[in-house]
Amino acid sequence: MAKEILKVLLIEHDEGFARYAVEMLGQARELEIESRAVPDLQSGLQALREMEPHVVLLDLVVPDGAGLGSLFLLRAVAPHVPVVICGEPDEEVIALEAMNAGAEDYLVRQHLTPGWLERSLRYAIERNNLDMALLAAEQKYHSLFDHLVEGIFRTTPGGCFLLANNALARIYGYSSPEELMREVRDVRKGLYVQPGRREEFVQLMNEHDTISDFESQVFRKDGRTIWISENCRAIRDSQGTLLYFEGTVEDITERRQAEERLRNSEALYHSLVETLPQNIFRKDIEGRFTFGNQQFCRTLGKSLDEIVGKTDFDFFPPSLAAKYQADDRRVMATGRPFDIVEEHQPPGGQKMYVQVVKTPLYGAEGNLIGLQGIFWDITQQRLADEKLRRVNTLLAQSRKELRIKNMQMEEDLRMAREIQLTMLPQQYPPFQGDGAGSAFTFTHRYLPTGSVGGDFFSISALSDSDAAVFICDVAGHGVRSALVTAMVRALVEELKPLAMEPGKFLTKLNADLHAILRHTGTPMLTTAFYLVASCREGVMRYANAGHPKPLHIRRGAGKVEMLANASGKPQPALGLFEDGTYETTTTALQERDAVMLFTDGLYEVQNRDDALYTQELLIEGVQRRIQLQVGPLFDEILDEVRKFSAGVGFTDDVCLVGMEHDGGG
Repeated sequence: MAKEILKVLLIEHDEGFARYAVEMLGQARELEIESRAVPDLQSGLQALREMEPHVVLLDLVVPDGAGLGSLFLLRAVAPHVPVVICGEPDEEVIALEAMNAGAEDYLVRQHLTPGWLERSLRYAIERNNLDMALLAAEQKYHSLFDHLVEGIFRTTPGGCFLLANNALARIYGYSSPEELMREVRDVRKGLYVQPGRREEFVQLMNEHDTISDFESQVFRKDGRTIWISENCRAIRDSQGTLLYFEGTVEDITERRQAEERLRNSEALYHSLVETLPQNIFRKDIEGRFTFGNQQFCRTLGKSLDEIVGKTDFDFFPPSLAAKYQADDRRVMATGRPFDIVEEHQPPGGQKMYVQVVKTPLYGAEGNLIGLQGIFWDITQQRLADEKLRRVNTLLAQSRKELRIKNMQMEEDLRMAREIQLTMLPQQYPPFQGDGAGSAFTFTHRYLPTGSVGGDFFSISALSDSDAAVFICDVAGHGVRSALVTAMVRALVEELKPLAMEPGKFLTKLNADLHAILRHTGTPMLTTAFYLVASCREGVMRYANAGHPKPLHIRRGAGKVEMLANASGKPQPALGLFEDGTYETTTTALQERDAVMLFTDGLYEVQNRDDALYTQELLIEGVQRRIQLQVGPLFDEILDEVRKFSAGVGFTDDVCLVGMEHDGGG
């Protein structure tokens, strides 16, 4: 039988002892030894990597060695190779330190014999193998212990943790078992939600020594509550004295929540089924009733006990009962719902029409166990459907007539729009200036949001050097607003004798408009601004009736200012008060100045984030474009507002009127 081959590395500085040791290894009886001797530690480390020996025989006093430190260097290169030390008989202290440092044995040179050396090396290898196996087993145990999905614990009867694994810490919301054991000193106080729950646990353990599926609600570290299930046993010593409890913990929160949802769902289902006004029933595969709700019992005039176990033939005429059961067999054979309107004949009652829905009923394992049906009275609905058909016929005729009227109304509105547009200035009057051109030039932009609008303006020449500009805004943008606008236009024409005095002009216009509108019972909010500009005098006179303040564009000064009343007080809109009076304010007008009049539809624009394009933003936009002519300025301002609205656009009529002073009179 072939001998076992054993590789031995000898690190020895004494060449004579090295030869002697190799000879002794060659005399081994039970082992075939392959040996290699090197004179220093550096050669030994190199040979350790190349040879991969089963055991190392080490001389602690090799020239380049580090005493016991040589042992640690060997362990660093080959941690699983056992090391046996060779030394002198008077080095007992060193021998003890070597064993404590991890050497498998300490051999005295003078006492070595071939047999003794062979046994020492064999025993060293066997002890090392046992140590490695024990270490692997311990590592495997700790790996399993720390990676179990169930929490594992040991606690004293008093509630102190002795042991916990990672899963238990994770269940309770802690980062590690150490943190759990440090933070939770007494499970009676810091863990269970229900007071006295730990005491119940201990009492059961004292009575039975084991407990299974002990369910409790506990606190996690973050304060949330969860449900756990504990399995535990009591550990006692040989005299029966209780040492500790050990067991497992499982997080059953999801199961408890699912059970709670199921209970609530079942309770809700039964509550709905019993209180619904529809008739609900169930049958088994033989056609026997297994359930009926209260409404079904009332329809049959029987109690549930009198219905269960019976068939349709016990309650309905044979022809109807046969039809009902044929429909039932069809549902159970096809596995598809069945929806139909059928006649129903309650015992002793009048025939009626019912809507019936039948569906197959399956058990927990997916097997067919019968069907469920629901039906309700639709007799009145059938009568109502017939009446509705007649009404729909009449409605279709009315819609046709209404379409014709709508087309006529749309045509009327189109004509009204065209007429309203003709009310606006089609051309602007010239005014005498220093040069060949007009002293004043005008431009406007009119954007109604409906077929007809409530904005209006006029430009007229009071003399060769005096221009009058009027703008108004009637609330809304429908037909009523357009009619009031037409009235204002007519009144403005009648008030030309007062045209040179803006305050008197608006005072008279207010009185006349109030006299007309008071008979309607619903006043219309009308704002207006009236301006008289004189190129000869170099002034503007104006009055404001609750209208947005126009902008005075002073290009020479590089400023944009609002035309405010001299008193600084706002004045009311037109037509609201009979005795309203309006003041006239005068301001200077210079060459290259411009005036921008507008209605509130220009700036009361919101975007999709509900942000508002304010008068301040409008003034800033005009200021940035102060050197532009009024026409391009208007177009860029309108584009700016549209971009601000991000697609929302204008929601009210928009009217802009611009006047530029191009030269003196």
